[in-house]
Amino acid sequence: MSVERSRVLVAVEELIGLLTAGAPVVLLDVLDEPGAAPVDRPRIPGALSVHLSTDFSGKPSPLAGKRPLPEIAALETSARRWGVNPDTPVVVYDNNGGAQASRAWWTLRWAGFENVRILDGGMGAWTATGRDVAHHHQVEAPVAGSVTLSAGNMPVIEADDAARLAREAVLLDARGRAAYVGEPGKAATGHIPGAHSAPATATVGPDGAFKPHEALRAHFAALGADGSTEIGVYCGSGNAAAHAIAALAAAGLPASLYVGSWSAWSADPSRPVAQGPERG
Repeated sequence: MSVERSRVLVAVEELIGLLTAGAPVVLLDVLDEPGAAPVDRPRIPGALSVHLSTDFSGKPSPLAGKRPLPEIAALETSARRWGVNPDTPVVVYDNNGGAQASRAWWTLRWAGFENVRILDGGMGAWTATGRDVAHHHQVEAPVAGSVTLSAGNMPVIEADDAARLAREAVLLDARGRAAYVGEPGKAATGHIPGAHSAPATATVGPDGAFKPHEALRAHFAALGADGSTEIGVYCGSGNAAAHAIAALAAAGLPASLYVGSWSAWSADPSRPVAQGPERG
């Protein structure tokens, strides 16, 4: 595993080794919203249930989008409730393709906490080992942590920045192809003019794990994202974009997140929209 990849991802075998050795790992099982899956769904034993909408996001608005950044004090309170200390290793995962876990990873990195990684392959990688799963619902650790967080430690862009990158550098649209193309004649569908269609799902293999380093480099280079110019990423509400940024980071390519993404861009009638398969 490359150094860049090991900073972003943890393989299930390494996670098992850490847990077997008794390392104080905080496991976060990430959902988008409460009620999106049964409370007693299978989890990795000891994992805590967290949600993007309530634990990792602020109040949505047309200007800020569906999943705006959280208040740093609220995120710090949550992280302490999960038992996170300054030196605690944190592993995030989901059972929905990795976008939700990636947004949790990105948000903790944005908040200055670097010892967080995504379980490569998510819950599927764990169940494939044949290891036990748990069904009980936990939302906080037995002992509170003491971590201190600070905002602004991952690069972000706003709408004007996204428009500039689409013209002058590289802007990736991490949504599925159909969302990028849009529906002819239907307002608020399509993509930011000049953006490349780059579905985040193209960065993972059939097993749900991220593709190898060289495959990721080749994938992004074909989109113009080879590290020679700025890279920005957006999606619908910032989740799939965070997944793409995790893949870029694993390949050694830094990128900025347009947090408001399409949910904010399309809410502003003054913003141009391109439809169809071409960049526009």
